[in-house]
Amino acid sequence: MITLALDRYDRHIPFFDSTVRLPSKLKDLKVLQVGQHGSLRDGAARHERMLRDREFDAAETSLASYIVAKSRGLPFSAIPIFPRRLFSQGQIFVNAESGIEKPMDLEGHTIGLQSFQTTLAVLARGDLAREFGVSMEKINWKVGNPDAIEIGSQPDINITPIAAGRNLPDMLCNGQIDALFYSRLPEVSPERAHQFHRLFKNPKEVEADYVARNGYWPIMHVVALKDEAIAVHPELPTALFELFAAADMVAETYLADPNWTRLAWTQYTAEEEMTAFGGPLWTRGVSANRANLSRFISYAFEQGLINTRMEVDELFHPSVRDS
Repeated sequence: MITLALDRYDRHIPFFDSTVRLPSKLKDLKVLQVGQHGSLRDGAARHERMLRDREFDAAETSLASYIVAKSRGLPFSAIPIFPRRLFSQGQIFVNAESGIEKPMDLEGHTIGLQSFQTTLAVLARGDLAREFGVSMEKINWKVGNPDAIEIGSQPDINITPIAAGRNLPDMLCNGQIDALFYSRLPEVSPERAHQFHRLFKNPKEVEADYVARNGYWPIMHVVALKDEAIAVHPELPTALFELFAAADMVAETYLADPNWTRLAWTQYTAEEEMTAFGGPLWTRGVSANRANLSRFISYAFEQGLINTRMEVDELFHPSVRDS
């Protein structure tokens, strides 16, 4: 049996409802529904269970943690499939009483992170430094969880864990942290929602400008494979890549139905985004994502997560590098 752990996204529904047929070389594939922060049918903590415990043969994992693992020589390879993407600009939340109005105001304040190595945290720190000159050494960092792959001490950076029993969204509302880089809207009761707001008041405009200047939607996750699974099944990287491509083709048809989601105008939004991106939003393959990945590798290097600046091709199994 070959195990593949994925989150519950619309682009993965073809795996869960068997819309995509498994080729004969993947006839023993078992697709697990594993969350990261929230538990799904087959549990949570997918990144740690893959990169730290090596529980699955393949899994959707944090791009940042995978890069750290690969730089350490851990026995993993990847295929250029990127199941999660996110802009950093709309995921930076500030306490309403913090006095933070613009990116440079973050310096000298305390910022919460799900973990220091979380891909969103790496992306946000990198974007803030490159585009606004914000120095991560001038910020106090509070982390909610240990890193998936331990990176050791960072002597020039003030990183401390939050106290047991605390949670980052509540700390943001209470003013115990001044800002929070968070991969979703902070989970607080409706009566507390006024206690924080996004740093960028117009995130969609800022993100559209990011696309116009850089030409891509930043990658959050990649599909990693254990080298020992590839040794047993040499066809696994190419077979999985082709299977994801088939699932993508199915998922792209969903929004043709205006009632695919509960939202009224999703169909129009999808059309607007296709125009803004100049083509498919969920590009796969190395060549179509090289600039995206290269910038992120630079961020990981500049932030001390890796000791050498890796080449993009080093991340992927040789059989799929030309994709």
